[in-house]
Amino acid sequence: MKYLSNKNGFLGIDNKFDIKQKSIIIPFGLEKTVSYGGGTKNGPKEIIKASHQVELYDEEFNCEPFKLIGVKTIEPFKINKNINKALKQVSFLNQKSIEKNLFPLTLGGEHSITAGCIEPFVKNYKNVTILQFDAHADLRNSYNNQKYSHASAMRRCLDFKNVNLVSIGIRNVSKEEVLFLKKNTSRIKVFWAKDQKKWNLKNFKKLIKNKNVYLTFDVDSLDSSIMPATGTPEPGGLFWYETLGLIKTIFKNANIIGADINELAPIKGFNSYNFLVAKLAYKILTYKFLLK
Repeated sequence: MKYLSNKNGFLGIDNKFDIKQKSIIIPFGLEKTVSYGGGTKNGPKEIIKASHQVELYDEEFNCEPFKLIGVKTIEPFKINKNINKALKQVSFLNQKSIEKNLFPLTLGGEHSITAGCIEPFVKNYKNVTILQFDAHADLRNSYNNQKYSHASAMRRCLDFKNVNLVSIGIRNVSKEEVLFLKKNTSRIKVFWAKDQKKWNLKNFKKLIKNKNVYLTFDVDSLDSSIMPATGTPEPGGLFWYETLGLIKTIFKNANIIGADINELAPIKGFNSYNFLVAKLAYKILTYKFLLK
């Protein structure tokens, strides 16, 4: 795997720092099946660019977490035009990360990347729970005649028999998906956005307690007032601090084995959305390595 220099990679760390690597950023701007707004192929580039403006000091932990995280960024590469082969590419990179004992954070790209991202984990762990932040269930069997559509991302993940799914913030779903949910209640638990005030966090903790959890974060899980830079924005979503609170709960209770952030479609001249995702990525890595 070829890496960018520290200065050009995630967070733009000065090249003089030589820190033992514990994590890896995988830029993977896959954009093959978008069905409304486009631009996800530019997501990773803009997240990395914005990350250079993120303060390295974290007031929550009273330190500069990057010194304990040891993050390196893979050099961008050509993504295969065939979606099946593209997913194999990201699967290969996550497998290499596992072999090197590195925590991988993949920056998408559309949500269809997750089926590729989790493949090596489901082969290396007896059971995997996917923790999905999303406005959409992504449980269609196919969409626009595409089995690996971003609208089928979680359905493809559930093709692996040792995968369970916990979804947070869902607020846009089709009849087909509701029928699938009703038939698979033993494998899928949904925390609907409309019920947020009644969410049972004790039950949520039980679902993930001591489990091997893969975190997938679709930025449209955030309210469209703070995250319009996505192909399918939805009102009624999560806000910044409640999102961090949930992510913190996840890292405190589960073994997070990998993560991806997806569906950022940058809007020219509105860098605040790119910055939000960059800071979210830094927070995810910080919670992974600094939470006790």
